Amino acid sequence: MPGSPLRRKLLTTLLLAPAGAWLIVFLVLPFIAIIIFSVGERAPEGGYQAALTLTQYANLPARAAAFWNTLILAPVGAFACLLVAYPVAYYLALKASQRWRLILLALIVIPFWTSLLMRTYAWMYILGGRGIPTLLAYVGIEDLRLINTPGAVLLGIVYGYLPLMILPIYVSLERLDRRLLEASADLGAKPVSTFFGITFRLSLPGVTTGFSLVMILLLGEYLIPTMLGGGKVFFLGNALVDLFLQSRNWPFGSAIAVTLVLVSVVVLIIANRVSSRFSGARQVDLI
Repeated sequence: MPGSPLRRKLLTTLLLAPAGAWLIVFLVLPFIAIIIFSVGERAPEGGYQAALTLTQYANLPARAAAFWNTLILAPVGAFACLLVAYPVAYYLALKASQRWRLILLALIVIPFWTSLLMRTYAWMYILGGRGIPTLLAYVGIEDLRLINTPGAVLLGIVYGYLPLMILPIYVSLERLDRRLLEASADLGAKPVSTFFGITFRLSLPGVTTGFSLVMILLLGEYLIPTMLGGGKVFFLGNALVDLFLQSRNWPFGSAIAVTLVLVSVVVLIIANRVSSRFSGARQVDLI
Protein backbone atom coordinates (compact mmCIF):
# COMPACT_ATOMS: atom_id res chain seq x y z
CA MET A 1 0.00 0.00 0.00
CA PRO A 2 1.28 3.52 -0.83
CA GLY A 3 0.91 4.76 2.71
CA SER A 4 2.58 1.80 4.39
CA PRO A 5 6.17 3.19 4.47
CA LEU A 6 4.89 6.47 5.92
CA ARG A 7 2.85 4.64 8.54
CA ARG A 8 5.84 2.48 9.43
CA LYS A 9 8.02 5.57 9.85
CA LEU A 10 5.34 7.23 11.97
CA LEU A 11 4.98 4.12 14.14
CA THR A 12 8.75 3.88 14.55
CA THR A 13 8.88 7.55 15.56
CA LEU A 14 6.10 7.10 18.12
CA LEU A 15 7.80 4.04 19.61
CA LEU A 16 11.15 5.82 19.89
CA ALA A 17 9.71 9.10 21.16
CA PRO A 18 9.52 8.17 24.90
CA ALA A 19 13.09 6.85 24.97
CA GLY A 20 14.32 9.80 22.90
CA ALA A 21 12.60 12.30 25.20
CA TRP A 22 14.08 10.54 28.24
CA LEU A 23 17.61 10.74 26.78
CA ILE A 24 17.22 14.38 25.81
CA VAL A 25 15.85 15.49 29.19
CA PHE A 26 18.09 13.42 31.46
CA LEU A 27 21.27 13.06 29.39
CA VAL A 28 21.66 15.60 26.59
CA LEU A 29 20.35 18.71 28.35
CA PRO A 30 22.32 18.12 31.60
CA PHE A 31 25.49 17.55 29.56
CA ILE A 32 24.89 20.79 27.63
CA ALA A 33 24.50 22.57 30.97
CA ILE A 34 27.79 21.08 32.18
CA ILE A 35 29.53 22.29 29.00
CA ILE A 36 28.13 25.80 29.54
CA PHE A 37 29.30 25.75 33.16
CA SER A 38 32.77 24.62 32.10
CA VAL A 39 33.37 27.79 30.04
CA GLY A 40 32.17 30.04 32.86
CA GLU A 41 33.79 31.41 36.00
CA ARG A 42 33.39 30.75 39.68
CA ALA A 43 31.13 33.32 41.32
CA PRO A 44 32.60 35.22 44.30
CA GLU A 45 30.28 33.34 46.69
CA GLY A 46 30.75 30.07 44.85
CA GLY A 47 28.82 28.41 42.08
CA TYR A 48 28.60 29.60 38.48
CA GLN A 49 29.06 32.99 36.91
CA ALA A 50 28.37 33.48 33.21
CA ALA A 51 31.47 33.94 31.06
CA LEU A 52 33.14 32.58 27.94
CA THR A 53 36.61 31.38 28.82
CA LEU A 54 38.75 28.24 28.61
CA THR A 55 40.55 29.05 31.86
CA GLN A 56 39.01 26.06 33.61
CA TYR A 57 40.43 23.66 31.03
CA ALA A 58 43.82 25.34 31.30
CA ASN A 59 43.69 24.66 35.06
CA LEU A 60 43.20 20.90 34.62
CA PRO A 61 46.87 20.18 35.55
CA ALA A 62 46.01 21.44 39.05
CA ARG A 63 44.21 18.12 39.53
CA ALA A 64 46.96 16.09 37.88
CA ALA A 65 47.20 13.71 40.86
CA ALA A 66 43.52 12.76 40.55
CA PHE A 67 43.87 12.30 36.79
CA TRP A 68 47.01 10.23 37.25
CA ASN A 69 45.51 7.97 39.92
CA THR A 70 42.36 7.46 37.88
CA LEU A 71 44.08 6.79 34.56
CA ILE A 72 46.46 4.30 36.25
CA LEU A 73 44.27 2.51 38.77
CA ALA A 74 41.12 2.37 36.61
CA PRO A 75 42.66 0.29 33.78
CA VAL A 76 44.75 -1.72 36.26
CA GLY A 77 41.60 -2.45 38.28
CA ALA A 78 39.67 -3.39 35.13
CA PHE A 79 42.50 -5.69 34.04
CA ALA A 80 42.62 -7.29 37.51
CA CYS A 81 38.86 -7.88 37.26
CA LEU A 82 39.45 -9.50 33.87
CA LEU A 83 42.11 -11.85 35.22
CA VAL A 84 39.76 -13.06 37.94
CA ALA A 85 36.57 -13.03 35.86
CA TYR A 86 37.70 -14.92 32.77
CA PRO A 87 38.49 -18.27 34.48
CA VAL A 88 35.21 -18.03 36.39
CA ALA A 89 33.20 -17.27 33.25
CA TYR A 90 35.06 -20.00 31.34
CA TYR A 91 34.21 -22.61 33.97
CA LEU A 92 30.56 -21.51 34.16
CA ALA A 93 30.03 -21.49 30.40
CA LEU A 94 32.05 -24.52 29.26
CA LYS A 95 32.69 -26.78 32.24
CA ALA A 96 29.92 -26.50 34.85
CA SER A 97 26.80 -28.62 34.63
CA GLN A 98 23.47 -26.90 33.99
CA ARG A 99 22.40 -27.31 37.62
CA TRP A 100 25.58 -25.93 39.16
CA ARG A 101 25.79 -23.21 36.52
CA LEU A 102 22.56 -21.59 37.69
CA ILE A 103 23.56 -21.87 41.35
CA LEU A 104 27.00 -20.34 40.75
CA LEU A 105 25.55 -17.53 38.64
CA ALA A 106 23.15 -16.75 41.47
CA LEU A 107 26.03 -16.68 43.97
CA ILE A 108 27.86 -14.22 41.71
CA VAL A 109 24.89 -11.92 41.16
CA ILE A 110 23.21 -11.91 44.60
CA PRO A 111 26.05 -10.06 46.44
CA PHE A 112 25.80 -7.40 43.72
CA TRP A 113 22.29 -6.63 44.98
CA THR A 114 23.73 -5.56 48.32
CA SER A 115 24.67 -1.92 48.71
CA LEU A 116 28.25 -1.19 47.64
CA LEU A 117 28.55 0.93 50.77
CA MET A 118 27.89 -2.06 53.02
CA ARG A 119 30.26 -4.31 51.08
CA THR A 120 33.00 -1.69 51.22
CA TYR A 121 32.48 -1.26 54.97
CA ALA A 122 33.04 -5.01 55.31
CA TRP A 123 36.37 -4.71 53.50
CA MET A 124 37.32 -1.79 55.75
CA TYR A 125 36.96 -4.11 58.73
CA ILE A 126 38.75 -7.01 57.01
CA LEU A 127 41.72 -4.87 55.97
CA GLY A 128 41.70 -2.67 59.07
CA GLY A 129 43.60 -3.08 62.30
CA ARG A 130 41.20 -5.69 63.72
CA GLY A 131 41.10 -7.78 60.55
CA ILE A 132 43.84 -9.45 58.54
CA PRO A 133 46.72 -7.49 60.19
CA THR A 134 45.65 -8.83 63.59
CA LEU A 135 45.65 -12.40 62.29
CA LEU A 136 49.06 -11.93 60.67
CA ALA A 137 50.44 -10.52 63.92
CA TYR A 138 49.81 -13.92 65.58
CA VAL A 139 52.26 -15.54 63.12
CA GLY A 140 54.92 -12.88 63.58
CA ILE A 141 54.07 -10.50 60.71
CA GLU A 142 53.52 -7.18 62.42
CA ASP A 143 53.04 -3.56 61.41
CA LEU A 144 51.52 -4.55 58.09
CA ARG A 145 49.31 -1.80 56.71
CA LEU A 146 46.61 -2.87 54.27
CA ILE A 147 43.94 -0.20 54.58
CA ASN A 148 44.37 3.28 53.03
CA THR A 149 46.66 1.98 50.28
CA PRO A 150 46.36 1.62 46.49
CA GLY A 151 46.30 -2.15 47.00
CA ALA A 152 43.21 -1.87 49.19
CA VAL A 153 41.53 0.28 46.55
CA LEU A 154 42.33 -2.27 43.84
CA LEU A 155 40.98 -5.09 46.00
CA GLY A 156 37.76 -3.16 46.58
CA ILE A 157 37.49 -2.47 42.84
CA VAL A 158 37.86 -6.14 41.93
CA TYR A 159 35.34 -7.23 44.54
CA GLY A 160 32.84 -4.50 43.71
CA TYR A 161 32.88 -4.75 39.92
CA LEU A 162 33.65 -8.42 39.33
CA PRO A 163 30.06 -9.41 38.37
CA LEU A 164 30.02 -6.72 35.67
CA MET A 165 33.08 -8.38 34.14
CA ILE A 166 31.97 -11.99 34.53
CA LEU A 167 28.51 -11.69 32.96
CA PRO A 168 29.48 -10.31 29.49
CA ILE A 169 32.31 -12.84 29.18
CA TYR A 170 29.98 -15.65 30.29
CA VAL A 171 27.37 -14.63 27.68
CA SER A 172 30.03 -14.58 24.97
CA LEU A 173 31.45 -17.99 25.96
CA GLU A 174 28.03 -19.54 26.43
CA ARG A 175 27.18 -18.73 22.79
CA LEU A 176 30.37 -20.39 21.58
CA ASP A 177 29.79 -23.23 19.12
CA ARG A 178 31.30 -26.31 20.82
CA ARG A 179 31.78 -27.96 17.42
CA LEU A 180 34.61 -25.51 16.71
CA LEU A 181 36.48 -26.79 19.76
CA GLU A 182 35.89 -30.39 18.73
CA ALA A 183 37.07 -29.69 15.19
CA SER A 184 40.20 -28.02 16.49
CA ALA A 185 41.00 -31.05 18.66
CA ASP A 186 40.31 -33.45 15.79
CA LEU A 187 42.74 -31.53 13.58
CA GLY A 188 45.49 -31.97 16.16
CA ALA A 189 45.61 -28.48 17.65
CA LYS A 190 47.05 -28.20 21.13
CA PRO A 191 44.72 -26.97 23.93
CA VAL A 192 46.66 -23.71 24.22
CA SER A 193 46.33 -23.06 20.48
CA THR A 194 42.63 -23.89 20.61
CA PHE A 195 42.10 -21.53 23.51
CA PHE A 196 43.82 -18.50 21.98
CA GLY A 197 42.82 -19.24 18.40
CA ILE A 198 39.15 -20.01 19.00
CA THR A 199 37.88 -19.64 22.55
CA PHE A 200 39.52 -16.37 23.53
CA ARG A 201 39.19 -14.88 20.05
CA LEU A 202 35.45 -15.53 19.85
CA SER A 203 34.92 -14.36 23.45
CA LEU A 204 36.72 -11.08 22.81
CA PRO A 205 33.46 -9.12 22.33
CA GLY A 206 32.48 -10.11 25.87
CA VAL A 207 35.95 -9.25 27.16
CA THR A 208 35.93 -5.79 25.60
CA THR A 209 32.35 -5.17 26.73
CA GLY A 210 33.14 -6.09 30.33
CA PHE A 211 36.46 -4.23 30.32
CA SER A 212 34.99 -1.02 28.89
CA LEU A 213 31.98 -1.20 31.24
CA VAL A 214 34.14 -1.58 34.34
CA MET A 215 36.69 0.95 33.10
CA ILE A 216 34.09 3.66 32.46
CA LEU A 217 32.46 3.16 35.86
CA LEU A 218 35.87 3.32 37.55
CA LEU A 219 36.68 6.63 35.88
CA GLY A 220 34.00 8.24 38.04
CA GLU A 221 34.40 6.04 41.12
CA TYR A 222 34.15 7.90 44.44
CA LEU A 223 33.13 5.54 47.23
CA ILE A 224 35.89 2.90 47.09
CA PRO A 225 38.84 5.36 46.99
CA THR A 226 37.26 7.35 49.82
CA MET A 227 36.66 4.42 52.15
CA LEU A 228 39.55 2.07 51.32
CA GLY A 229 42.01 4.75 50.24
CA GLY A 230 41.42 6.99 53.25
CA GLY A 231 41.82 10.16 51.20
CA LYS A 232 45.34 9.14 50.17
CA VAL A 233 44.21 7.64 46.85
CA PHE A 234 42.35 10.44 45.07
CA PHE A 235 40.20 9.69 42.00
CA LEU A 236 38.44 12.12 39.68
CA GLY A 237 35.18 11.25 41.40
CA ASN A 238 36.65 12.56 44.66
CA ALA A 239 37.80 15.72 42.87
CA LEU A 240 34.29 16.32 41.50
CA VAL A 241 32.70 15.93 44.93
CA ASP A 242 35.23 18.37 46.38
CA LEU A 243 34.74 20.95 43.63
CA PHE A 244 30.94 20.84 43.49
CA LEU A 245 30.02 20.34 47.15
CA GLN A 246 32.89 21.80 49.19
CA SER A 247 34.84 24.46 47.32
CA ARG A 248 31.77 25.15 45.10
CA ASN A 249 33.91 25.72 42.03
CA TRP A 250 31.29 24.54 39.55
CA PRO A 251 33.05 25.68 36.36
CA PHE A 252 36.26 23.82 37.20
CA GLY A 253 34.32 20.75 38.26
CA SER A 254 32.34 20.92 35.02
CA ALA A 255 35.56 21.08 32.99
CA ILE A 256 36.79 17.93 34.73
CA ALA A 257 33.41 16.25 34.11
CA VAL A 258 33.51 17.09 30.39
CA THR A 259 37.05 15.74 30.17
CA LEU A 260 35.92 12.58 31.96
CA VAL A 261 33.12 12.07 29.43
CA LEU A 262 35.57 12.51 26.55
CA VAL A 263 37.90 9.92 28.07
CA SER A 264 34.94 7.53 28.42
CA VAL A 265 34.06 8.01 24.75
CA VAL A 266 37.66 7.26 23.77
CA VAL A 267 37.56 4.06 25.85
CA LEU A 268 34.37 2.94 24.08
CA ILE A 269 35.80 3.67 20.63
CA ILE A 270 39.01 1.75 21.37
CA ALA A 271 37.08 -1.20 22.83
CA ASN A 272 34.77 -1.34 19.81
CA ARG A 273 37.66 -1.26 17.34
CA VAL A 274 39.61 -3.93 19.23
CA SER A 275 36.58 -6.18 19.33
CA SER A 276 35.76 -5.67 15.63
CA ARG A 277 39.34 -6.11 14.47
CA PHE A 278 40.32 -9.22 16.38
CA SER A 279 37.04 -11.10 16.56
CA GLY A 280 34.98 -9.85 13.66
CA ALA A 281 31.93 -9.92 15.94
CA ARG A 282 29.63 -7.37 17.47
CA GLN A 283 29.62 -6.34 21.08
CA VAL A 284 27.75 -8.63 23.50
CA ASP A 285 24.32 -7.57 24.66
CA LEU A 286 23.37 -8.46 28.22
CA ILE A 287 19.64 -8.18 27.48
